[in-house]
Amino acid sequence: MISTTSQYALRALTYIAGLPEGTTVLSRDLAVTTHVPSNYLSKVLLTLRNAGLLQSTRGAGGGYRLNRPADAIYLIDVVELFEGSKAKPTCLLNNRPCSTDTPCNAHRVWKELSMVYTGFLVTTTLAALAGVPSNQLAAPASLEKTEGRAVLSG
Repeated sequence: MISTTSQYALRALTYIAGLPEGTTVLSRDLAVTTHVPSNYLSKVLLTLRNAGLLQSTRGAGGGYRLNRPADAIYLIDVVELFEGSKAKPTCLLNNRPCSTDTPCNAHRVWKELSMVYTGFLVTTTLAALAGVPSNQLAAPASLEKTEGRAVLSG
């Protein structure tokens, strides 16, 4: 249900959310770590930055970091950037919103699934995906911190 672009964005943001506060990561390192093609990730990161979810810094010690706490960024914030209204599923059998007045044959089951899916996006934060509260997030073991920037080791 989530597009490849949204998946890539969530991978990158979740990884960044797992870094110590204030740590930046270079786009090329993020691409390697998250297994996202570098050119594709650059476009995703630009969209995330323009939306105010990421902050970028150029030059020595530069890179990307979250622009607000991970527990204040919900998955719906990210998915809607890339999917717009498609983030909220429409009718399974028709390309229109279903209603109880004009239901399709799959309406009842699809409505339940849609509510669970949308509920997950609306209530789940990056901090939850990172696995710990945002104020307790730690860097992965394979990461060294150099001048406030995350650098891949090994």
